[in-house]
Amino acid sequence: QVQLVESGGGSVQSGGSLRLSCAASGFTLASGFGLDYYAVGWFRQAPGKEREGVSCISSSGDYTDYIESVKGRFTISRDNAKNLVFLQVDGLQPEDTAVYYCAARAPSSQAMCVIRRGWYALWGQGTQVNVSS
Repeated sequence: QVQLVESGGGSVQSGGSLRLSCAASGFTLASGFGLDYYAVGWFRQAPGKEREGVSCISSSGDYTDYIESVKGRFTISRDNAKNLVFLQVDGLQPEDTAVYYCAARAPSSQAMCVIRRGWYALWGQGTQVNVSS
């Protein structure tokens, strides 16, 4: 019964920054693994738009990927010991306004990830990011 919870959203002006967090809980000794068993992706959904992927990170953290519109501005990272994945969002623009979701895929033994919604099975509830001009 693993659960993902996003936090760190808020309202900023253009050019501002936020650090979004994705916390995983519900691991048990019986499960035999923690967050390091999961690849994690970040997705976002703006009003009137479909949910789109923005970034992902492999279970080990050795592989990351980003969509073109956020490259150089967003940075995904993880701290498996704390069961946390982060998305540092810099240089925010009004177009980045959306609800941001994290998602996890398990098992994930491959040293890679894919920014595709259908690749993930576990989803958080989302955190709102508002960017004003």
